[in-house]
Amino acid sequence: MIKKKNTSIKFIALGGIGEIGKNMYLVEVDKDIFIIDAGLMFPEEEMLGIDMVIPDLTYLRDNKERVKAIFLTHGHEDHIGALSYVLRHVDAPVYGTKLTLALANAKLKEQEFDGSANFIEVNSDTIVELESVQASFFRTNHSIPDSVGVCIHTSEGIIVYTGDFKFDQGAAKLYKPEVGKMASIGDQGVLCLLSDSTEAEIPGYSTSEAIVEREMSNAFYNAPGRIIAACFASDINRIQHIFNAATENGRKVAVVGKSLERIFHIALDLGYLEVDEDVIIPVSEIKNYQDREIVVLMTGSQGEPIEALQKMAKQSHKLLNIQKGDTVLIAASPLKGSEVFLFKTIDMLFRAGAHVISGKRTLHVSSHGSQEELKFMINLMKPKFFIPVHGEFRMLKAHRKVALECGLMDQQILIPDRGDVVEWKEDSFGIAGKVPSGNVLIDGIGVGDVGNIVLRDRKLLSQDGILIVVVTLTKQEKKIAAGPEIISRGFVYVRESEKLMDDSTKLVHDIVERNTAKSTFEWASLKQEIRDELNRFLYEKTKRRPMILPIIMEV
Repeated sequence: MIKKKNTSIKFIALGGIGEIGKNMYLVEVDKDIFIIDAGLMFPEEEMLGIDMVIPDLTYLRDNKERVKAIFLTHGHEDHIGALSYVLRHVDAPVYGTKLTLALANAKLKEQEFDGSANFIEVNSDTIVELESVQASFFRTNHSIPDSVGVCIHTSEGIIVYTGDFKFDQGAAKLYKPEVGKMASIGDQGVLCLLSDSTEAEIPGYSTSEAIVEREMSNAFYNAPGRIIAACFASDINRIQHIFNAATENGRKVAVVGKSLERIFHIALDLGYLEVDEDVIIPVSEIKNYQDREIVVLMTGSQGEPIEALQKMAKQSHKLLNIQKGDTVLIAASPLKGSEVFLFKTIDMLFRAGAHVISGKRTLHVSSHGSQEELKFMINLMKPKFFIPVHGEFRMLKAHRKVALECGLMDQQILIPDRGDVVEWKEDSFGIAGKVPSGNVLIDGIGVGDVGNIVLRDRKLLSQDGILIVVVTLTKQEKKIAAGPEIISRGFVYVRESEKLMDDSTKLVHDIVERNTAKSTFEWASLKQEIRDELNRFLYEKTKRRPMILPIIMEV
């Protein structure tokens, strides 16, 4: 029971609303802030050279002394991948289940986090007593074991965040959801339900994993040669199915990919994967077996398999390449924006002589609930208010429609924007301000130092290339001592465009002569004139606009 009456209750989404990934939600009760999940998002196509995207942490940085706890729902990167960046600013205990904390700790090491993290292990029966609230948990069914929903108990009712979930009637023991406990939470009185919207547009129920396991075994049985099974590194349920199918069909499994190896060994050591040690072989021993005895379980450098498959099709993978007679089984859906890349990769795999099984709903199913499962969650929780989260805007709107079909009224449902402060006041939820929110781009070790201007420059460079114009002037007379020299990269092939280069050089020469003939001239205006006139000239001749970078030196 809550010991004191809470006077202020707020909810803020720093990520995960209007987008897939980057899940980070704040619940503020009185003066205390509780963070639920700290995820990353993989870069979109126009984010050239970016490694990952995390939420804007300005609000947390400005209020770091008010943060009392961080709760993690499960071990996928879109829920734990930004934790190291949060812990650089916030000193708060991190609560999570055994597997989630093990994967989060591995992620901290991978991101070279050199601070200290106070990890506190919980299970679905744990109750965390905090000054202003209690926190409790319930087990959910997702593609990774130890997934939980989080309940923040306030004096006004419970705020429930489901995490990622579905209801699979054929789920294995490690993945069974606590339906009875969810119903009990609903009976206690749920003030607000924050629920996963990823598959809110899909009618009916998601396909059971039991069907996937059966179909996987059939595909293994019918494959004449090697099987290359590609999945996400953190999809532990799918990894288990692949090992089960391999065991049933008398095949050995070689694990390829750093992310996959790391997560596989963590899950195996903690008992979340049931694998006969005799089935696992190192990649170097594949040649000792016949092709029909081999399964290669693989993924890429960031836990995503498609890029690695393309390397294998091109015969450029450092460990293994596609050979004629291979069966490639893609048990993963493409990341947002990479659908075209997937189709090209499948085409290349066929060209390389492989048979590809992909896009079959019985070999890979979503680990998020469809409409009927979302209705079931709403009916179990019976919330006073409802906020759909974790999804693009169309998914949130579809989830709103699902909630209306469950009998909720329009005024009980709120779809905030990222950064909106949703406040409980006078028996209703409403928007009461906004906090800084958006994307922070991670490139190498740089955090947020790449912004829109840098991305614009990268886009320009990728489209029309660059021209570097080098001119050396004498210090006393301000006469041309050397140059102009024009260096082209990604603009034109210089050997076939000699006249264009010569005309451009003459143009720059005339501009410099004209400016240095004046009694006084400014370096900035000289550079700008070179940029403007050369840009105009090159566009007339080529209809391209390369980036022009003038360099003026004195000797």
